[in-house]
Amino acid sequence: MIFLSGNKNSSLHDVMKVAAVFFVLCLLLTLHRYYSLYATYDQGIFNQLFWNGSHGRLFESSLSSALSTNVVHQNQLPEVSYYRLGQHFTPALMLWLPIYSLFPSPVTLTVLQVTLITAAGLVLYALARHYLEPRLSAAIVVSYYCANAVIGPTLGNFHDVSQIPLFVFTLLLAMEKRWWPLFGILATLILAVREDGGVVLFGVGVYLIFSRRYPRTGWAVCILSFGYMLVLTNLIMPLFSADISQRFMIERFGQYADGDEASTLEIIWGMVSNPGRLLAELLTPFFAKIRYLLGQWLPLALVPAFAPASWTIAGFPLLKLFLAKGESVLAINIRYAMTVVPGLFYGAILWWADRQKEEARIRKGEQTVLRFPSAMFPFPSSAKFRRFWTFCICLSLFFTFTSNPNRTFSFILPDAIEPWVQVPLIRQWQHVFQVRPLLAKIPADASVAATNTIVPILSSRREILRFPMLELRNDARETVKMEYVIADMWQLQQYQAAFRRERGQLQAIVPQIDRLTNSGEYGIVDFQDGAILMRKGAVSNSASTAAWASFRRELKPILK
Repeated sequence: MIFLSGNKNSSLHDVMKVAAVFFVLCLLLTLHRYYSLYATYDQGIFNQLFWNGSHGRLFESSLSSALSTNVVHQNQLPEVSYYRLGQHFTPALMLWLPIYSLFPSPVTLTVLQVTLITAAGLVLYALARHYLEPRLSAAIVVSYYCANAVIGPTLGNFHDVSQIPLFVFTLLLAMEKRWWPLFGILATLILAVREDGGVVLFGVGVYLIFSRRYPRTGWAVCILSFGYMLVLTNLIMPLFSADISQRFMIERFGQYADGDEASTLEIIWGMVSNPGRLLAELLTPFFAKIRYLLGQWLPLALVPAFAPASWTIAGFPLLKLFLAKGESVLAINIRYAMTVVPGLFYGAILWWADRQKEEARIRKGEQTVLRFPSAMFPFPSSAKFRRFWTFCICLSLFFTFTSNPNRTFSFILPDAIEPWVQVPLIRQWQHVFQVRPLLAKIPADASVAATNTIVPILSSRREILRFPMLELRNDARETVKMEYVIADMWQLQQYQAAFRRERGQLQAIVPQIDRLTNSGEYGIVDFQDGAILMRKGAVSNSASTAAWASFRRELKPILK
């Protein structure tokens, strides 16, 4: 690896170049994903949160309301005044509201996410330099920018966890420098990222206790983080809605509960009181969890597997993921994976610091005892280790690219082999240019129901739902139907042959369009390349109606 064999003085310059490459490539890829209509619902949720916040309606979202337990489980209508704080408590997002207010667009969030994650790598370099010589510090930062758990979530929709690496690395740097006021500020910000941000902070506290470096501070951090999570999830969040107990706890940890509703305290008791079930959940599916760990360890040459501090700090976010249910918790390309990253990298820094000291003693001819398992590893300066580390980084990049995180590389890679599903770049943009005129016909202040990939584009408004949902309660508490409906079925048509989710969406959307148009309640304003625009009370355009009927016949075998 060039960073372990090059000029010491060039290390910071090399880190800045790698950071710049990461920033530019990720920004270009995420902007392409957004403008080519591959961004999805979560991007729209966060954009609407910021848009409402910039208009003085903090944390309100009709898109989040559509996912609430009132709507999902009790069949109530979404509300524009719904507070998302009942689902996820994310006050730290308001740090970035002034920036969004200057540039109010979903693209601002995309740029913000890439910037936050890039900046975290630069703080990581400063943290590594506290212990390590420049070349080794630079190599660690390169590993960070090449990690699947960093690249994958960066290339997705905007998410609140994108703040975690920057906040945690800065917290650890403040701890190393004994900048305690800054440490306190960052601890507060980590808790404010999400209601489960305390899990990451709790790991830091446990490390401070077990390492005996700052045990009193560690106990304070553990008590603060654990107490905050309990008070927040059991007393504060239920003031906004019942989502935390009736939906999110059950969806992720319902296997530890007896009923269809549970608080965090009840979930914790369910884990403690049934250790057999807890152990089974922790170990199964065994090989899937081993693959996940290998994916997290790979860019650091598997060192975190042998670094005690990595297990201490990252162990608690890992435990949260391993004890939860659902496919997404073990998906390294989505936001949850990023909570594990800071602990792994900090533990690796401490491990390499010990090896660096051992190597220095050997060079001086001093006696040293190489403890197992670190004795198994060659020293970082050895050519053998450099080759192995380089191989691991290249392998991490390869797996990241071939996994096609969040369909970012769908213009290059096939999404499925049998049957073959791949949408070329030119065809993606041909579709975009045909859909854009339909979007331009929707007024900026009009209420709208849009399909999944159109939601982010139109989310800068008060009243918006994901089609086929059509009704909500407005600010006057009146039940209203959306003025416009836009359904883009082209992408669903491309992917339905291999993916049940897209096929299911088509089977829900098309009958709803039939009902709305056949009843005359909505008229077809335009139809282009699989995308239909309807308006309430409008008279259907005959040419657009004929184009829809032709497309509808193509879908008939799918709908059966």
